[in-house]
Amino acid sequence: MKNRRLAASVAVAALAAGAFVGSASAASAAPAPRSLASVLAADGSGFDRNWYDFDIVDNAVNAVLAAKPDSPVAVLADGTVPLTAFLPNDRAFQVLALDLTHRWYGSEKKVFTAVASAVGIDAIEQVLLYHVVPGVTIDSATALASDGAVLTTAQGGTFTVDVLSKRIPLVVLKDADRNDVNPLLVRSKLDLNKGNPQIAHGITFVLRPLDL
Repeated sequence: MKNRRLAASVAVAALAAGAFVGSASAASAAPAPRSLASVLAADGSGFDRNWYDFDIVDNAVNAVLAAKPDSPVAVLADGTVPLTAFLPNDRAFQVLALDLTHRWYGSEKKVFTAVASAVGIDAIEQVLLYHVVPGVTIDSATALASDGAVLTTAQGGTFTVDVLSKRIPLVVLKDADRNDVNPLLVRSKLDLNKGNPQIAHGITFVLRPLDL
């Protein structure tokens, strides 16, 4: 009888230990990678008065996916897929709206509406994809060591990395529009979402996949 009780006690203890180990393993499992879409959406989907964040990019992504759910832009919501995005801030789109419509708009919402009306959702999709380099996570240190690199985008076009200074740092991205100002990487907006397969860097102007 004692042997049976001892065996039963050992079995219960083993089961309890197994359950504890299983719970500990689940608790220590690495969290799912964070997507860039979730980073963009972190401060809400509305527009504000801060021209140096990414509300217009966020709304542009949402507008494309609402109109075209199967768009390749959806990759920004899959945090397991490695990519690097170069994100124009809201001021960058304000400048683009001026170039497209010859008007200066005083609110982010008006800028977004003006750009969307001027070029249409398909063009917005192509512009967004031109800002995404798929399959690789390029942090700022790698970018600074990549002078002259030609990056192929999810849109199919390319742009070139031009490192003007490693010390500052100062990096220009040369796009397909040869007669307009090229964007700079924004020093205070580098390595967004660092530690995840998807990483982003803020830029000062919208990259242009063709000569406007």
